[in-house]
Amino acid sequence: MEAAATVAKLVIITGMSGAGKTIAVQSLEDLGFFCVDNLPPVLIPKFAELIDQSNGKIGKVALVIDLRGREFFTALSESLAHIKENSTISYEILFLDATDEVLVQRYKESRRRHPLAPEGLPLEGIRNERRLLEDLKGSASQVIDTSNLKPVRLKERIVNHFTNHDRKSLSINVTSFGFKYGIPIDADLIYDVRFLPNPHYVEHLRPNTGQNPDVYDYVMKWPETQQFLAKLLDMLQFLIPLYAKEGKSQVVIGIGCTGGKHRSVAIAEYLGRMLGASDTERVRVSHRDSERDKH
Repeated sequence: MEAAATVAKLVIITGMSGAGKTIAVQSLEDLGFFCVDNLPPVLIPKFAELIDQSNGKIGKVALVIDLRGREFFTALSESLAHIKENSTISYEILFLDATDEVLVQRYKESRRRHPLAPEGLPLEGIRNERRLLEDLKGSASQVIDTSNLKPVRLKERIVNHFTNHDRKSLSINVTSFGFKYGIPIDADLIYDVRFLPNPHYVEHLRPNTGQNPDVYDYVMKWPETQQFLAKLLDMLQFLIPLYAKEGKSQVVIGIGCTGGKHRSVAIAEYLGRMLGASDTERVRVSHRDSERDKH
């Protein structure tokens, strides 16, 4: 009996210029991917044919698609639809993003010009690019916000994702944050818990985070907390299977309070335990801002 043919894997790396696509390519090369930088989207179907004809010799491919080839960019959706209908190749889109402020700073440090504003200010090009990429970002299987990620951490995120890619379960990332520091731009779902009683105003609780048992218990003891969590879990249990059905490889759930130290941290910890009760390996909890005000 013949073994089933291995399905080739294609990763489309795209996103904002300056958000870390070079690091993404290097990370996938280290994982054995055959990488091609700046391939015009109109050539993707032909490239897919070559992969199919390689008889398994080319099993993992990563293509960088960005606005250096903007005259071909509108053909990307058509090319991917062609692959879906006429090829056995499995593909996903990895979208790298960062805040406007971070991208401007990176352009200043590198002294490069933005491809969409060669004679103007980087911010003009960044805003134009973000508008052009809005729909593509919505189609991405994975969005990574690199604003606060050092290169080694970005590589770690990418390696971990694609090393575990053969798992069929959806990866769930629950992150707490403070609204005063901005909303996480890679979040799929945002929930505001600033309506809950705030431990910040309880003197002996203020120095600790929501991971502290006393702070956690304070946040959890209120009837409105329990009602909110019951409704939120019900909604997430409805939504998460639908995300998986649509082919998403991860869902990022953002839980925000004012400073990202107490209420959001406690709620994120609770959600992580509840959502990971049956599969702890697919649920990750992180706290973006919990240590910002630590002195």
